Amino acid sequence: MEKIRTVIIDDEPDSIKLMQLNIEKYFPQLEIVGSFSSSVKALQQITLLQPDLLLLDIEMPVINGFDLLEKLMPVEFAVVFVTAYNEFAIKAFRFNALDYLIKPVNIDELKQVIIKVEKRQHFQTDQLQILQQQFKKGNITKIAIPSQTGVIFIDIKDIVFVEASSNYSNLVLHDKRKILISKTLKDIQPVLEEQQFLRIHRQYIINLNEVKHFNRNESLLTMISNDVLPVSRLQKDKLIERYGWL
Repeated sequence: MEKIRTVIIDDEPDSIKLMQLNIEKYFPQLEIVGSFSSSVKALQQITLLQPDLLLLDIEMPVINGFDLLEKLMPVEFAVVFVTAYNEFAIKAFRFNALDYLIKPVNIDELKQVIIKVEKRQHFQTDQLQILQQQFKKGNITKIAIPSQTGVIFIDIKDIVFVEASSNYSNLVLHDKRKILISKTLKDIQPVLEEQQFLRIHRQYIINLNEVKHFNRNESLLTMISNDVLPVSRLQKDKLIERYGWL
């Protein structure tokens, strides 16, 4: 079987050495064809190296990971971002359907990422553009949903409500479309609740801008879409307290 040609870019030499050791020890299907602590040198060489996989640090001097990728577009290889812990960054990667690793890199997490890389299509240009926008703005405005042909982006403001479906969730949109995503309500709740959404029930997260009527006596919310959703007792109190709905 042909090996996965791998390039590592990280401005910390110790991080590169550790990644090289882990790959050599645990991942014989990977072949390291280049490693760079300078993103400028990496930019000069990477096209010649023709990698299948790029393990890319984000925070680097001169040219950061995002800018480096932008200069290489369109890329013909898989990209895995490697980052120090940052809650917003992790949310952004998840919601853009991108692979990432947190420093110090865990072997089991690296294994899961490599399995996905072996199956997955190449990095999408619009994924990078949206990710960059979200980092600049400091908030997440779109959810990326992998599809058979690539990635579909859904504006969060176009979601009327989200309904739990076992270990998945259904996004119910203005145009009545339902889009199934491989995330639980618990996964998406922290991001949505920063964007005028509220979990009203174990089954539902709603867009507060899409509420038409709140029946306080029966604990029912009618959405602009005319869907009627139950409100749990705990969340009913939150609605009244937080938004002054009487």
